[in-house]
Amino acid sequence: MLPTSAYPVSPAWRLLMHAFGVAPADVLRRAGLPDDLLARDNATLRADEFARLLAAFHDESGDPLLALRAGQAMSFEMFDPPVFAAMCSDNFDAAAARLARYKRLCAPVALHVDVGPAATTIGIEWTAPPVVPPPMLYAFELACCLQLARLGTRRPVVPLAVTSPHRFEPAAEVAQAFGVAVTPAPIVSMTLAAADARAPFLTARAGMWSFFEPELRRRLAELDAGASAAERVRAALLELLPGGRGGVADVAQRLGVSARTLQRRLQDEGTSFQQVLDATREGLARYYLGATGMAGAEISFLLGFEDPNSFIRAFHDWTGTTPERLRSQLRADAR
Repeated sequence: MLPTSAYPVSPAWRLLMHAFGVAPADVLRRAGLPDDLLARDNATLRADEFARLLAAFHDESGDPLLALRAGQAMSFEMFDPPVFAAMCSDNFDAAAARLARYKRLCAPVALHVDVGPAATTIGIEWTAPPVVPPPMLYAFELACCLQLARLGTRRPVVPLAVTSPHRFEPAAEVAQAFGVAVTPAPIVSMTLAAADARAPFLTARAGMWSFFEPELRRRLAELDAGASAAERVRAALLELLPGGRGGVADVAQRLGVSARTLQRRLQDEGTSFQQVLDATREGLARYYLGATGMAGAEISFLLGFEDPNSFIRAFHDWTGTTPERLRSQLRADAR
């Protein structure tokens, strides 16, 4: 079943297409979307439509480095309100935390921010499996995060590391754009030195943040209010599972209710916490198997299992087959 959440169509789409000499009508036609989509007021995209629009923009441009160039071309007039609000922060750490909270207002993407004493790492996760986004999504999000740091500090910030399970080609040009080669890893992430992550933003404006925050909070509350309990649990699990926290108590705490209340609301919708957990894990497992080269042990960890054998047994219960057999089948179907 495809995710039903909808995301506002950002004005940045049209601006970026214009900047790269790509006709919006050609992109929309290639993506199978309405010709007037970018001209509509309050237009929205489902996750599958969002992914198709990204892929069509990339293909129509014919530029293998479009994602990086588009991220580097992002300017203030192209930012969505959550990103513009992040620019009002005191530094990248504060900006990333704000952006992580409000990112789901703009795209089916979650940002995971880990602030340490020596460095800050921001992880990027697609939150709408079984829809599979084009790899350019990850390169674009990484480039946008780096551009955020560079715009805010007005410094040529270079990451300590950039990681991804996807190959970004051509590798030499990608490394030049980031300032560091992309290292293969299960997670898409970027790490900045503490000196860069905590350098003052010259764009910091406390007054502007106080202007943006109430509206962003309102939009987030509307999004949550319109979601079912099962949808809210699934959204929480997508954020919690990679950190090994997928229990009902963890989710209830994230949603601000008691575990008993959460279970009762799910029961009223004809489901249970375990059913939502299993469905979320299965969707993520299918996504990781089909879209990445991660080993079963790595996938098991990201899904919050204690050991790979538990993951294999659960996967067989869900699908009637093993993870590796399904991966082989998915690869064969893609040929």
